[in-house]
Amino acid sequence: MGSANNQAICWWFLPTLLLSVVWLSDAVGATPTNQGLQIAQQPGTTQQNATRAAAEQVFQEGMQLYQQGTAESLRQAIGKLQEALKLWQQLDDKRWEAETLNNIGLVYSDLAQKQEALKYFNQALPIFRAVGDRTGEATTLNNIGSFYNSLGEKQEALKYFNQALAVIRAVGDKRVEAVTLGYIGVVYNSLGEKQEALKYLNQALPISRAVGDKGMEASTLINISSVYASLGEKQEALKYLNQALPIGLAVGDKRVEARTLNDIGFVYASLGEKQEALKYFNQALPILRAVGERRREATILHNIGSIYNSLGEKQEALKYFNQALPILRAGGNRQSEANTLLNMAALEHSRGNLQQAQTHIQAAIEIIEDLRAKIANEELRASYSASVRVYYEFNTYLLMELQKKDL
Repeated sequence: MGSANNQAICWWFLPTLLLSVVWLSDAVGATPTNQGLQIAQQPGTTQQNATRAAAEQVFQEGMQLYQQGTAESLRQAIGKLQEALKLWQQLDDKRWEAETLNNIGLVYSDLAQKQEALKYFNQALPIFRAVGDRTGEATTLNNIGSFYNSLGEKQEALKYFNQALAVIRAVGDKRVEAVTLGYIGVVYNSLGEKQEALKYLNQALPISRAVGDKGMEASTLINISSVYASLGEKQEALKYLNQALPIGLAVGDKRVEARTLNDIGFVYASLGEKQEALKYFNQALPILRAVGERRREATILHNIGSIYNSLGEKQEALKYFNQALPILRAGGNRQSEANTLLNMAALEHSRGNLQQAQTHIQAAIEIIEDLRAKIANEELRASYSASVRVYYEFNTYLLMELQKKDL
């Protein structure tokens, strides 16, 4: 599996009403189809065989570039996969056309070009359905769900993930089932439904182990740790993270390694061990930059800013927040953008800049209102509202402070 998504999961520090947010990274992300790269030979003319051989070659080159994971290799991967796509279309090979469309979407997703990724996923989905490739269909449904999850549209994400789960259970693909269960668990965690999150994640973990998917196992351990951390069970969270880190190192998955380092930092921060937290965040940051994961880079930048803020180093904190914010906006991660604005509002308040704090918190609440409006299910909307109540409490506090100042 690729890594997984959800948008970042938050932990609130409330020394007074002032807020500082450190996020856990998400540990489920878009997933490629055809990970084995095994392309069945088909009879055809000499010209068709030559075209197929060329398509196979550039497809595999594109996926190898994708696996390298750097920003430059991801851009090169798109060129190779686009070249393969044209060749599959010439051959009228619909299944491989869909495989390639999905994987181009995957690369754009990793480059944080979410709308472009969705365009390709939406092209792949009806083709998979037309050719009866249920695993490809489920994988693409998961990738579309991951897109909506990254935008904070949780109910829309759940709709696609639940479709994927039904499809993949019907065909018995346990690896993709584990991925899907992981996605659903991440969404419920971000909605504040912690026991529901654990229910799905605890189903995903033994399946990922049974099928030998080490990357998925590590990601699931990270996600379980995030639930325990948000429940205040920090030692339990560390236990799962310390299981995940050696797995990530063993499989050579830099994304898993960086996410785990970030999340260990998160738990140390929540335990009040700020310098230890900074140590892990600063290990994770260059890894994420090297593999070109801009959205998770923003998570780390935000977390480092949060630590400096809690240490009273306000200017240093603001430097990191201001680096994180444009990356979040470019990637369309609106919930995380709201979190950063909230932290910036708290910081400006602590410096006595009430009007600037009010500007930031109002911008954050506009995002929260938009995201909440997109949750049609009343129960899920109520859970989400409870999870973001602190925005409104802080805004009320700021308004009262501004009124006092005007008296």
